[in-house]
Amino acid sequence: MAAGWLSDKFGRKKLLTFSAFLFTVTSIGIGFADSFTVFVAWRIMGGTAIGLASSLSPMYIAEIAPAGMRGKLVSINQLTIVIGILAAQIINYIIAQAIPADWTAEMIQNSWNVQTGWRWMFIATAVPSLIFFISMFFVPESPRWLAKNGNNEEAERILGRIGGSGYARKAVEEIKDSLVNEINKVHLKEIFEPRMKKVLIIGIVLAVFQQWCGINVIFNYAEEIFSQAGYTITDTLANIAWTGSVNLVFTFAAIAVVDKLGRKFLLLLGAAGLAGAYILIGLGYSLHLTGLPMLLLVLAAIGTYSMSLAPVVWVVISEIFPNRIRGTAMSVAVASLWLACFILTYTFPLLNQKFGPAKTFWVYAVICICGFIFVKFRLPETKGKTLEQIEKELVKK
Repeated sequence: MAAGWLSDKFGRKKLLTFSAFLFTVTSIGIGFADSFTVFVAWRIMGGTAIGLASSLSPMYIAEIAPAGMRGKLVSINQLTIVIGILAAQIINYIIAQAIPADWTAEMIQNSWNVQTGWRWMFIATAVPSLIFFISMFFVPESPRWLAKNGNNEEAERILGRIGGSGYARKAVEEIKDSLVNEINKVHLKEIFEPRMKKVLIIGIVLAVFQQWCGINVIFNYAEEIFSQAGYTITDTLANIAWTGSVNLVFTFAAIAVVDKLGRKFLLLLGAAGLAGAYILIGLGYSLHLTGLPMLLLVLAAIGTYSMSLAPVVWVVISEIFPNRIRGTAMSVAVASLWLACFILTYTFPLLNQKFGPAKTFWVYAVICICGFIFVKFRLPETKGKTLEQIEKELVKK
């Protein structure tokens, strides 16, 4: 919630640099924690870094990217997340050194994996975090943030490096036009005004839908899901790596088509595809299917999500909000996303225990059908339009 207000006040670059610093120190702090209290304290600081980066990264990219490439470039933000997930899965698999299926709980508890290995799983994340931190010193400030704060000359210079002087002059004029008679200070209550309500509802609903579509339970509870499908611990670790690989491949597919097929088409495809996959996964559990068929259905769901809702929702919520309130409104949408993530993660074990995996996945199928209906009738297409054009269509009309 703080990311938008802070970035509106201090700029996108400074807050992103600070988040990179937090990622680096918390990675090391978690790895060397000597008590559970210290561990949790470092994890909370890590959550602060995630909150800042997840809100600011797609917004910064959207503000600096040309209209024709914005979908592709914001999707690259999701690609880097997917690469990180896959790298974590592979490194964790190597560190864990697959535990034999016949080990008892006591043997697992006393193993190197449980006693020490988990620390290196966290410490390893300091490497990409440090690269992120150093790289931030070489990127410019958001030109739209600069223009909003009266620094039109620097904004035009940065945009000129991207698309040439003609592109830069036109872009700055559009930005200035979108800010006519506006003051720099933004009050939170302004994003709830009637003229902003439509766009804010779209952003919040899409953010919540991206989480409540259910795919993250596969990542967060992979061991439980695969064990219920008949896999051992060793097989599960390998399957988790497969899910990360599919996630990566289909994210590349999204990058290739998001600016061609459009945001709305991909979101509709994703909602419909996930609904179908979940219905089949639930049917598989109800028929007690195990092994490869269940793995293939899970991978199909992940592939569908990775080329649709995963990257495209970030694209849409980074581009639909007006220039003046983008930081604050984006914070509300992303905060809604993380709240939805918490609710999803918390409720899955309860639903799974009470109703079983089949009915639980059918619940997610119903949510996906509702998401399809919302996207179909409430979301306009935004591909190929400047942020200022989108603002005129969604707000100023």
